[in-house]
Amino acid sequence: MSQTYFISDHHFGHKSIIDFEDRPFADADEMNAAMIAKWNAVVMKEDTVFHLGDFSFLNKEKTEAIVSQLNGYKILILGNHDRGRSRTWWLDAGFDEVSEYPLIYKNFFFLSHEPMYMNNQMPYVNVHGHIHGQKYAGLHYYNVSVEQLDYTPVSFEQIRDSVVVSEEQ
Repeated sequence: MSQTYFISDHHFGHKSIIDFEDRPFADADEMNAAMIAKWNAVVMKEDTVFHLGDFSFLNKEKTEAIVSQLNGYKILILGNHDRGRSRTWWLDAGFDEVSEYPLIYKNFFFLSHEPMYMNNQMPYVNVHGHIHGQKYAGLHYYNVSVEQLDYTPVSFEQIRDSVVVSEEQ
């Protein structure tokens, strides 16, 4: 049975992110290889992955080479660093779907790159990236930046179960 996964903020090829976010890699090549391996360790070919933005700082040829190595049906929600390139650019680079806007998943999960304002009256959980090692407090946010997840996509069930457990406490 196929699964659905979420992750964001790989910044493939972005050497400076190693220092900015204190990532445990010697250089961008080591970082890229490790992140590809961690993705493919959990995502199978038949699975779906929502990437919530800031995927690659590389040119189209190098980005396409990375996307082609990653398992799953890949949906990109554009992040602030992805927006300089068109939807077509990202589709040509190998993504199966690309959205310029946030998406609602299973009528409850609001998928966006940047955290969106959620008050306690809203019936959604905002699954987001963008803030890397930081976390928003509260039941309405789930940060899927790679730094939060040991660079490994997180399953829908893991997110759902953590939200349900948190609400019951």
